Parts: sequence; structure tokens; C-alpha cells
Amino acid sequence: MQPFTSITARAAPLDIDNLDTDQIIPKQFLKTTERAGLGKGLFYDLRYDEAGAKRSGFVLDDPAYAGAGILIAGANFGCGSSREHAPWALMDFGIRCVIAEGFADIFYNNCFQNGLLPIALTAETVEALMEEARGGNHVFTIDLPAQTISAPSGRQITFDIDPGRKAKMLQGLDAIGETLREATSIEAFEARRSLQEPWMS
Repeated sequence: MQPFTSITARAAPLDIDNLDTDQIIPKQFLKTTERAGLGKGLFYDLRYDEAGAKRSGFVLDDPAYAGAGILIAGANFGCGSSREHAPWALMDFGIRCVIAEGFADIFYNNCFQNGLLPIALTAETVEALMEEARGGNHVFTIDLPAQTISAPSGRQITFDIDPGRKAKMLQGLDAIGETLREATSIEAFEARRSLQEPWMS
């Protein structure tokens, strides 16, 4: 998993509450277990009509927000089914951080397992950041070690994060990576067990 320390990137405002995981990455894109390429299906039904033609006005297709690495979203982001493809699609599109008033629990947990930083803030703060993102300068800085968001106006906002999750994000550790750090101890245990209990091998 790619470590997250800090990013400076354009922030796109997506002021829609209750965006569920089927809207983030529709079901027709779930036929793969590969993460690469899922960005093309991100918010597909919001970006394209029934004929596959691009709709006008969607923020991530606005040239002003090209290459956005931060998404400022509405409340209850990532509700719905537990598909891990949702954070995969966001990251494949280039989004490394989502700021919202709140997140669905499973989506929130999946973000940390995939290197996508979810930041929960009050509704008032999220709206203020959206207003800044709608202005002429869309560039924000997210500093995870300092737990700060620096807005274009110079305003700095602090955010909370579980210390254990923060440490794993900084090191780029998912559940598998965390386990592999103990590989030597695991191998030693297995070697002892095979000698003491050979019938278990």
C-alpha cells in the first residue's frame, strides 16, 4: 500500500449527500479484482447518460479540477454496499483524500486498508472548504503527520484520526503488510510446531 504523508493538490467540491458505493462505482465495473482501470467507472452514472455520452457540468470533468487529488463531499459518503472497489476507483482516478461530514463505517474502514485518507469534519467546516474549492484557487494541502488541512485562503484546519490508523497510513501498511512485519516470528513458530506436533503439518 502506498504510504500517505502529505499531498498538495486540487480539491473538487461534490456537494451531494448520501452518495452510496453503487454511485461511486456502479455494479457493472465489479467484474474484476484488479484495481487498475477502475477510475473510468468512477461516478459513471453521474458523469455519463444512458447512451454513454458525457453529461455536462460534473465537477471532476471540469478542466478547472483536472487531476484533482482531494474530494470534498457531502454527508454520509460511501453508504450502501461494502464493495472495496469504491476506494479502489477513487484512488485509480487520482483521489488520495476525501473530506466529508461523515462516512459509512465499512467504506471508512476500507479507505484505511487501501491508502485513501478519509477526513470527517463538521458540516459547517466542510461547507466552508467547499466554498473555497469553488473559488479561483482550488489547491489544498493535507498534512497527515500534523493532522492539518491548509486551504487556499491560508486557513488551517486540524482533524482527528485514530493514532493506530494514522501510523499505518504513514507507513503504508494494510492488514497484510502489518502481518508480514511479523514474518520471522511466524516462520519460527511454524518451525517449532512442525517439530512438536508433526501430525499437524
